Amino acid sequence: MSERSFLTRALWFVFIGWWLTPVLVNAAWLLGLTVILLPISVKLINLVPTALTLKTPNSTLDPDSARGQHNLLVRALYFVFVGWWLSFLWANVANLLAVSIIGLPVAIWMLHRLPFVLSLYRYDG
Repeated sequence: MSERSFLTRALWFVFIGWWLTPVLVNAAWLLGLTVILLPISVKLINLVPTALTLKTPNSTLDPDSARGQHNLLVRALYFVFVGWWLSFLWANVANLLAVSIIGLPVAIWMLHRLPFVLSLYRYDG
């Protein structure tokens, strides 16, 4: 699947991405409160860049770029001790920045990095 055009991604953000992303983030954290639904919660967080601007991860475009992810044990320990609360703060700061034109580029940058902040998952490979 190839990268979508800038115009398509911009229109998606203007009409859908700006309101879908906070809904997705909050739903993910609510699901994450239970151990049973935690895998779904992490998957939803990993979908934030796509929901925000239709960004396609490089690992989907190029399977070789998916290499270099951190060890699963390291990612799990980071998630338990740091990622779950830091990513919640990170996403809320990004949502606050998104309400201003000046803060919007920073908010988009922050939300694209949310999967890494949550669990050290490199969205871009």
